[in-house]
Amino acid sequence: MLSVRNLSAGYGESQVLFDVSLLIGAGEVLALLGRNGMGKTTTVSAIMGLLPRWGGELDFGGASIAGLPPYRVAQRGLGLVPEGRQVFPTLTVEENLVATAASRSKAARWNLEGIWRLFPRLKERRRNLGSRLSGGEQQMLAIGRALMTNPSLLILDEATEGLAPVIRAEIWSVLATLKGEGQSILLIDKNLAAVTRIADRNVVIEKGRTVWTGTSAELAAAPEIRDTYLHI
Repeated sequence: MLSVRNLSAGYGESQVLFDVSLLIGAGEVLALLGRNGMGKTTTVSAIMGLLPRWGGELDFGGASIAGLPPYRVAQRGLGLVPEGRQVFPTLTVEENLVATAASRSKAARWNLEGIWRLFPRLKERRRNLGSRLSGGEQQMLAIGRALMTNPSLLILDEATEGLAPVIRAEIWSVLATLKGEGQSILLIDKNLAAVTRIADRNVVIEKGRTVWTGTSAELAAAPEIRDTYLHI
């Protein structure tokens, strides 16, 4: 579904990504792992067209998305839940969701009723402005907003960062549900135990380079990888 090969990118004259490669198949959950500052968010930004690519190849669904503006990348079927949530503060919950709605096929699943079933709390708060929601509710809204684009691939950057434990548990439950329904997901999160429970495979990056790829079972059996690249 998504193929990233030898991706390089940066900001201004500062190169951040030197050689990042990853593959995601249909219905697969892939975790992008690494310590802070190693290039995870930069990788997502380059994939989504939010940051210019310096080199390498980006293919989605068998066609190149390299150089496309972000709205074109989204139209191809990539839905982003950005770090920091970034909901529209002056729109209601319902308006936030409707603003991004897109039906990419007759079989498109996600609409308001689908989001209300996934996140009943959002239905209760549907008339509230985005700025009046808690952090956990904003994260639910950010996920719902991305799903309303009916993406083939859902990308979550820091899926549960800064959330209360009960909200984190709810988000992980929702992601497990989406996985069970065949949703392809690219996931970034610092909670290694929770990530590896849901991820089929993991890609570890260090200083802008892919240094390891393997299943969650293989990662659990490789303490040297965790100690070298993931633990502070």
